[in-house]
Amino acid sequence: MAIRKSSLLYTIDQYLAIERQTEERYEYVDGQIFAMAGESDAHGEICANLSIIIGSQLRGTPCRMRIKDTKVRSGPTPHPGSTKGLFSYPDLVVICGERQYHDEHQDVVLNPTVIIEVLSESTENFDRGEKFHRYRMWNPTLSDYVLVSQKRPIIEHFVRQADGAWLLHIYSELEQRLFIDSINCELCLPDVYERIVFPPEATEEEEI
Repeated sequence: MAIRKSSLLYTIDQYLAIERQTEERYEYVDGQIFAMAGESDAHGEICANLSIIIGSQLRGTPCRMRIKDTKVRSGPTPHPGSTKGLFSYPDLVVICGERQYHDEHQDVVLNPTVIIEVLSESTENFDRGEKFHRYRMWNPTLSDYVLVSQKRPIIEHFVRQADGAWLLHIYSELEQRLFIDSINCELCLPDVYERIVFPPEATEEEEI
């Protein structure tokens, strides 16, 4: 999310009507509509790698993956005229079991299991902050939130615990791999970052 479309406030129904009449993608936060920014070459490569890695491992399972064009609602059940809530487009979202939708259009998911965001300068603060806060508060089915850097080989994996707390695992070596138990998938950093060339200093060990 990077570019605000208008200073006007829109209801959720107005936002969804706009979305369904255009090929452009907009995220929605409490009445405000934001145009989705274009992606960098590295962002596109990483998303493509992740879709191949995860998609192949989900074959034959009750889980399915969606890429970029599936909205997730994070907020209370809206009533006519409501403006409260977040409608976002995760880079990748995995839904397990029967899908739950916002309405009959079946283009807004309510029950994500795993959300993966590839960080960029224009979205990183929002992905780490308000977006993750709303995911935690309004999406009880969400078990894993994964943030993937495109500037250096770092993956941050947040895992929901039984008591509702979130445990963070950080992977910052290209030889490492992480396992997402909720969907029985493994991510090897060399595969995630295939074809990505980092500046020499980006591969040095850094504090986070």
